[in-house]
Amino acid sequence: MSTQISEIEQEQLLEKLEIFKIHGRDKRRRKILRIIGKFFPARFLSLDVLKKYLEEKIFPRLGRKPFSILYVHTGVQRTIYDAIPVNVRDNLQEVYFLHPGLQSRLFLATCGRFLFSGGLYGKLRYISRVDYLWEHVRRNEIEMPEFVYDHDDDLEYRPMMDYGQESDHARVYAEATVDSPVSSFSMRCIS
Repeated sequence: MSTQISEIEQEQLLEKLEIFKIHGRDKRRRKILRIIGKFFPARFLSLDVLKKYLEEKIFPRLGRKPFSILYVHTGVQRTIYDAIPVNVRDNLQEVYFLHPGLQSRLFLATCGRFLFSGGLYGKLRYISRVDYLWEHVRRNEIEMPEFVYDHDDDLEYRPMMDYGQESDHARVYAEATVDSPVSSFSMRCIS
């Protein structure tokens, strides 16, 4: 819950960052709600403001028709939990989870069935690369931030990142010296 910025400023932040955007359709002609997880300013938002924003600005534009979610997880360091009202959840048909990390996959594999009622867990589709997304979504109807494509390029040269066998954190190859700004403890955590 945020006490640092006003409700109006929180709403303006949500608008400016375009975290939630109804954009394009999947191959079954359902509207897509694109969510960019990296841009989600959790520390600045109250749950009430988020709910109000979704209920007033996003959910009405989805109407009472089936839709899909494309959740872009690229660059997210923490998991985001969104509360979706039951009347909206009933129309949700697919959740495309782009660039899921190993922790996200493990968490959802172990706890997803318990946390997501109403079959939401069964609607989850992991998409490891942008190219695989186009099998489900119309390519020309979705905009992706450049960092998403950059992450795909990294995956091309480091394929073990897809399976959590290699870290996606920047690597530090040199040993720490006495005058190094990076402590040996933090270097062990990075590598």
